[in-house]
Amino acid sequence: MGRVIESPYLPGAGPWLRGNLHTHTTESDGNLSPQAAVDAYAALGHDFIMISDHDRVTPIGQLDARGMTLLQGNEITANGPHMLHVNAAAKVEPLRDRQAVIDTVTALGGMVIMNHPNWESHFNHCDQRTLDMLRGYTGIEIYNGVTLRAEGSPLATDRWDMLLSQDRRVWGFADDDNHDDIDRGVCWNVVQCASREAEAILEALRVGRFYASTGVVIDEIRVEGSRIRVFSSNAQAFHVQCDHGCTAARVNGSELDFEVPDTSSWRYVRVECFGPGASQAWTQPFFLHS
Repeated sequence: MGRVIESPYLPGAGPWLRGNLHTHTTESDGNLSPQAAVDAYAALGHDFIMISDHDRVTPIGQLDARGMTLLQGNEITANGPHMLHVNAAAKVEPLRDRQAVIDTVTALGGMVIMNHPNWESHFNHCDQRTLDMLRGYTGIEIYNGVTLRAEGSPLATDRWDMLLSQDRRVWGFADDDNHDDIDRGVCWNVVQCASREAEAILEALRVGRFYASTGVVIDEIRVEGSRIRVFSSNAQAFHVQCDHGCTAARVNGSELDFEVPDTSSWRYVRVECFGPGASQAWTQPFFLHS
């Protein structure tokens, strides 16, 4: 009998909605006003954005959404590693005790995403010991756009694999961390969601029904028995990653058909998609059971 694959995705090919969860405005250290930031992301064709100014819940109720769904957010910044408060009904104090912050956010119905772990000159804005110790956060930024032009690395899939290899259920997010014009449209999250209502988008993010991308488009993700199939209109190759960052398979083309071996003891697999230039996309992990 083959391994049982636990997939976060629904059967079928979408629909998919694209958005950014890490957006700064002139209310903190961004270069655009809240309305101008909304306008700019609408022009990019996004379906949703979250404004996440530093240690401030910027009001969104009076903004013209330009057809998008606006989510209320806050980047909790002072006194420790930065984290996104998704669905921020009110400001949460940036306590040095980050576990207390996470507990407060979740009690208020929000989610926490740990931000840019590999930012700064030491490539260690949030050390792995902290990520290991903290509990209750929804995911980490596996790609942070502003770090393309800042110190450190925008990519943090290494940190993600360390967590997943310990049976941690955390999702991988890609966010612009927009501060200036050059930061917009660098990366995004694409949720599998039939509704544009904020509650539906938030639920898809909460349960991992999305993929992260810097340009590769995933059209469909299927799980058929012990097989994982991924279809993309512009991918050129796929890597299947498993425990401790090992590569289980490398496949060229725009379609992946991968069978999880009966004999494997892997906790999870996830798929990395490679497209033109440096563009990539990352599925969420598929957890494996005997």
